[in-house]
Formats: sequence, structure tokens, C-alpha cells
Amino acid sequence: MDRILENQVAIVTGGASGLGRATVQLFVEQGAKVVIADVSSEQGEALANELGSQTIFKYTDVSDADQVQALVDFAIHHFGDLHIMFNNAGISGKVHNSYLEDDLADFNQVIGVNLYGVMVGSRAAGRYMVKQGRGSIINTSSIAGLKPGLPLITYRAAKAGVIHYTKSIAKELGEYGVRANCIAPGHIPAAQTFYDMDDMVRRMQPLNRRGTPADVANAALYLASDLSAQVTGLVLPVDGGSNLGKL
Repeated sequence: MDRILENQVAIVTGGASGLGRATVQLFVEQGAKVVIADVSSEQGEALANELGSQTIFKYTDVSDADQVQALVDFAIHHFGDLHIMFNNAGISGKVHNSYLEDDLADFNQVIGVNLYGVMVGSRAAGRYMVKQGRGSIINTSSIAGLKPGLPLITYRAAKAGVIHYTKSIAKELGEYGVRANCIAPGHIPAAQTFYDMDDMVRRMQPLNRRGTPADVANAALYLASDLSAQVTGLVLPVDGGSNLGKL
């Protein structure tokens, strides 16, 4: 089978580790050229060196709109185009079991990375993609954005915002041939390490299997490629069915 991202150019934010790293590796295997964007220069440079000339690292704090625009400009200049924007960077913030105990000291940072970063990333890439008449924007939300609960209320609010934002831009960009979709991972170690994952699987999801970063990477590959050419505005849970509830 031909590599399904052959000659495609992608940006993956938060690409130096976890879900992003797995996606970068899979995209490269499938023929894409990838800009790895992250605030972890050491990990990002090491991954780019490991994967070779199909990748390059660019330090980017996604909560800074100017850095995000510079990232998109860099990708286009270095690889000559941009087809896929995976706004994946995210942080959890402080864990408080009660919202009344949360001093909201990390509110701006969590919203800045998890929601604002997605918005400015989509905007910067979208402005280029609409001129080309094609493109795929993929945003990482979470099942925490689908279901209310504790802890991490600011995180949940930001991830819920990503879902609504993605659906909204899908409406605006569709006429230009640009698609926007959303992945909602759940109970995957790289995404939510503060839980006992085996216990979480047992209690919260129908599938008796722990998810892995590769599961999210496979979902991103589908949404990035022409396999999903008729798909936009989708929220795709990758969570073993936990958004359904186990009972």
C-alpha cells in the first residue's frame, strides 16, 4: 500500500513527546514532512535528529500568537507547503479535587495553551489553507471536554471550548475545501498521568484495554489523510468507550 501522506507537509504542536511524538513518527512513516513544534527543545531536537530530513524542530509556545504564526511561516518556507495542522499541545494544570480549593493561579496558562493555542494555530494555518483550497486542521480535545466532572475544571472548560471551536470553524472553512476535526483522547497515559490507569480502565470504560499514544496517532492519521475527505466537524473519542459510561 502506498504511504497515505506522501508529499504532505504537517505541523504537530506538542510533538516532542506523548501523543504528539507518536503522531510525528506515524506521519513520517506514512510519507509526510513534519515540523515538530514544542517548548521542549532537547526532546524536539532529539526526535528530529532520530527521524531525519523529513522532520525539523521549531521551538514554539502556542500561547503566543506571534510564535504560532512564525511556526506556520517556517513550515511553509522550509518544506514549501502546509497541508495538515495538528494543534495537539496541551497541559493539565494543577489538580484540585474541589473547585472551591482552586485558586485559579494557572487559569491563564491552561486556557492559553489548551484553547487559545488551538485557536491561533487553526487561524494561522487556515489563512494559508483557504488560499490553497485544501487542508486538514486537527485539534486535540479530551473526553474531559465531553463530560463534566472533577478534577481540573479549567482544563475541562478549555477542552470543551476546543470542541465547540472546531465545529464552528468547520462551518466557516468548508466552502474553501479545508476540513476541521477534533480528537478526544481518554485515559491514555501520556494524556492523563495523574490517574491509576489500570483502575481507570476497570471502572470507567467498556473496552478492557488501556489506550496508547499510538491509538491517538492512528486517529490523527485518518483525519489528516484523504481517507476522511468527506469528514469535517467531527469529534472523535479515542477512549475505549468511556464517554458512553460503563454501566
